[in-house]
Amino acid sequence: MRKITNKRAQSMKAKQRANITFRMNILFFSIFVLFTMLILRLGYLQIVKGEEYTSYLARKEEVPVNTSVPRGRIFDSEGRIMVDNLPQRAITYTKMQTTKSKEMYEIAEELSLLIEKEPDDITKSDLQDFWLKKYPEEALELVTDKERKAIEADEDLEKKDKSRAIDRLTRDRITEEQLNSFTPEELEVIAIYRVMASGYALSPQIIKGDDVKEEVTVEEFARVSERLGELEGVNTTTDWRRIKTSSLAILGSTTLPKVGIPKDRLDYFLSRDYSRNDRVGTSYIEQQYEEVLQGQKSVVKNITDGKGRVFDIQTVYEGEPGKDLVLTMDSEIQLAQEEILAEELLKYSKSYGGKYLEHAYFIMMDPYSGEVLSLVGKRVGINEDTGAKEIQDYAFGAFTNAYEVGSTVKPATILTGYREGVLQIGTSLVDEPIRIKDSKPKSSVFNRSGSIRMTDLQALERSSNVYMFKTAYGIAGSTYRANQSINFGTDAFLKMRSGYAQLGLGTLTGIDLPGEVNGSTGGFEDGKLLDLSIGQFDTYTTLQLAQFASTLANGGSRIQPHVVKEIREPSGDGIQLGKVVKEMIPTILNTVDNSREEIERVRQGMKLVYFGSKGTARSAFGNAPFTGGGKTGTAQASHFDADLWQTFNTVNLTHIGFIPYDNPEIAYALVIPDASLESTYKTNFSTPIAKRLVDKYFEIKQKNNAKSVSDSTSSSLIKPAFTNAKIDEEETE
Repeated sequence: MRKITNKRAQSMKAKQRANITFRMNILFFSIFVLFTMLILRLGYLQIVKGEEYTSYLARKEEVPVNTSVPRGRIFDSEGRIMVDNLPQRAITYTKMQTTKSKEMYEIAEELSLLIEKEPDDITKSDLQDFWLKKYPEEALELVTDKERKAIEADEDLEKKDKSRAIDRLTRDRITEEQLNSFTPEELEVIAIYRVMASGYALSPQIIKGDDVKEEVTVEEFARVSERLGELEGVNTTTDWRRIKTSSLAILGSTTLPKVGIPKDRLDYFLSRDYSRNDRVGTSYIEQQYEEVLQGQKSVVKNITDGKGRVFDIQTVYEGEPGKDLVLTMDSEIQLAQEEILAEELLKYSKSYGGKYLEHAYFIMMDPYSGEVLSLVGKRVGINEDTGAKEIQDYAFGAFTNAYEVGSTVKPATILTGYREGVLQIGTSLVDEPIRIKDSKPKSSVFNRSGSIRMTDLQALERSSNVYMFKTAYGIAGSTYRANQSINFGTDAFLKMRSGYAQLGLGTLTGIDLPGEVNGSTGGFEDGKLLDLSIGQFDTYTTLQLAQFASTLANGGSRIQPHVVKEIREPSGDGIQLGKVVKEMIPTILNTVDNSREEIERVRQGMKLVYFGSKGTARSAFGNAPFTGGGKTGTAQASHFDADLWQTFNTVNLTHIGFIPYDNPEIAYALVIPDASLESTYKTNFSTPIAKRLVDKYFEIKQKNNAKSVSDSTSSSLIKPAFTNAKIDEEETE
């Protein structure tokens, strides 16, 4: 055996040490690289992806749940309740993300022993669901193995579609006898379960308490409250029902929780943190001011673990009720004028000439602020129980229906004539029958054959058609010559309609309510320019006429009308109205391109309509204790009788005015479409009706002003409703 020398042994040890050092260096370098990569990765996660992962974690572990708060209330201009919230007991259920249907059925069975639930809303699908759960073995036998294999072998179907096909086939084979075999107790369980299952995870569903016919009793509320610890997801709480004290249609309506957000606006509301079963405004004031009335819902967070189980609940935001609205209308005046218009409409609709009289509208405004002081619309309906005629509210028709309004547009025609240089203040024209080649003569009602020279004031006082016809000729750049044809062109129509629009006719008023229509224009047919000049061609809404009257009353500013006066915080004590958040200020949409003298000249002519010796409204207004001005109107119209399949000629009656003459307090418009058959028409009965409506306004104002002098009560006090009416939200569905 060869002996290893000492020198060689030392050399081997040196090599081993060098090898170990090299390996350690590699190890340390690897560790350094790994730590460097780890630090870089952590930096990337924190700096680049930090916000994304934080929000992802929040979505997984902190889920917001919105709970109901009362909607804002609606008051009239005097602080009287018009729309209120009625608190009521409610039993709710909130399912978790991991809740199984079996667990919900078990809770539904327990709840059915504690409360009574009517099975009115149960569907065939609900019955099938319960039958499949109760009889799983029998359900399997409804589809044969051969049929299952055929469906499974269909390569055109995806896996989920195959399951649906088998389920659909199974349901089709459940007999009516089997579905009708459930006991009343089982039907009650089904009714409870269907509500529980209809909601989304972490979204409370009202099991009982959202139906006026099915209120939660004190005993039910107590029994469920005692068992809350055993009924996971069940809660006892307070909900609110929307109650109206007025039938005024423009107050609008809301959905019920069982209906929730309308499908056509689902994305809109969900993007604004609404829950699917929230009440939302669906019409008029409730819809227009939805975001104000809805309020800020309280928000809690369900803290869940990795498996989606809730282990803690935290309140994030307490929430607050919706803000209150104070309207521009005094409900006492509104109701009084509604009663007058309803009475007159019913009376005239019963006459032979009024067989097609179905609607009447009246609007009163403050001409300087744009506040709508009353908005009345009535229609003739049929009582479902008695079959007799009855009057129903149709206030929204005042801005959603348009009609030919006749001579009430004549002040606009004269102002347009001034603007276009066709007329001067005091211009006189001859009122005579207008004879156009190949056409029937067109004349004023008071002058069918003679020649009467008159000024612009007299033309308004007596409502001269011919004065307007000749003004229209001038606007078209023509001069009337008897028995000649006409060729006006489109420019004349555009000038006329532009002049009208400045005053409020043929253009949207901008009212703070949805659904306003603009009326219609009849086109550019030559001969119709004359009809346009006397309100017999284009159509206008009652609201446009009221804005027109206001523009004349205030001297030429077209003010945007509004029905909401103030937005206030919810009342803190239930006695005083809350603090004003926003006060609606007058909005001038445009100023008329006429001089003050020209507008004042037209106002003088309207004053003569009321107080002139030949004024068309003198019989009703001539002895009034106030000053003012107005204009009457009649328009030829037609009504199609679907039963007789025949069209009948009718007459629309209209009236506009403002009072008092200097610094007007009110401006108003009355429209009664199809007021009479043309064959039986005798007199414009809209004028005395307008007088009654105006008189009632001043009567109530005078009474209340006298009362307020001796009453030092703050005007910001909440007052009881003017009527005892209680209209539940379900009655307006």
